Amino acid sequence: MTTHALPHPVERLTVQVLVDNVTDLLSTNHDHVKSELNCLVDAGMTEWGGTAICCAHFGLSLVLTVSSNGTERTLLFDGGPEGYAVERNGGKLGVDFGSVEAVMLSHGHWDHAGGLRKALELIRAAQPSRKVPYYLHPGMFHPRGLKLPNGEVLPFAEIPGIEELRQNGAEVIVTSEPERPLDGLFYVSGEIPRVTPYEKGFPPHVRRSEDGSGWEPDPLIMDERFLAVNVKDKGIIVFSACSHAGLINVLTHAREVFPDLSLHAVMGGFHLSGAAPEAIIPETVRDLAEFDLRWIVPAHCTGWRAVNALVNAFGEEKVTPAAVGKRFTF
Repeated sequence: MTTHALPHPVERLTVQVLVDNVTDLLSTNHDHVKSELNCLVDAGMTEWGGTAICCAHFGLSLVLTVSSNGTERTLLFDGGPEGYAVERNGGKLGVDFGSVEAVMLSHGHWDHAGGLRKALELIRAAQPSRKVPYYLHPGMFHPRGLKLPNGEVLPFAEIPGIEELRQNGAEVIVTSEPERPLDGLFYVSGEIPRVTPYEKGFPPHVRRSEDGSGWEPDPLIMDERFLAVNVKDKGIIVFSACSHAGLINVLTHAREVFPDLSLHAVMGGFHLSGAAPEAIIPETVRDLAEFDLRWIVPAHCTGWRAVNALVNAFGEEKVTPAAVGKRFTF
């Protein structure tokens, strides 16, 4: 990969967890992580109660803000499972949706895309004239489902379509090639090569056949891509929303794309929950050590068994789990 494809270095990256499976207001955190409780107080919470806190939900959405040359630029990475969590949590946390200049959907699953309609509505309400670049992979729009043990297929809710997004103010960019949003301050990967022998995707995942007559296996979910930010004097922060490609495949590709930069951290769902993914936790933890990451931030679909294995292997000085409402600064 030639150097012109690299994201420009930024002085600081702030990550506000807008939606995540887990809520954890009280656990102590490292100095670069602010708890949900403190974020809520910062946003103006004056009374602590059930109606004042964030809502955990099955999915992921991150608000990423970089500081570069005295200017802040914000990108929304995924939108969680539905609009309620986006609007509620964003309001409680004081998220400025008007500052969002671009959106990336990591892959075409409802738990990452279901809230994007509401997010786009909130962005446009704050900035009615702005066309928001919206980065999508062409393979995201196939109807999909989960093959159950009895052989039946449970269909997934469909994600927002291209025309719907355009009609609601999105500048839709559909490509499988790498992109560099917001003047090259972010990097959207291309398709992630599958090179490890044990990361086999999501075996029960299926999609509609081209003729619509039935379902066909789709374990690799090739529309999944990662996002990266280059933080000055630290290195690359990799955001892997679900890691259907396999966490080691994701990091291996990131290392190939950025051969002259260190990988500083990885954050997102590592997809190590469920019968098949849990079986590869030992290999994943073993090979993760090769990347010598400073921070490992499991979220969403990682699962408690994998989080436990990561902490046992790397310690709390490297592993700091995400939770809804937390704010990370790199």
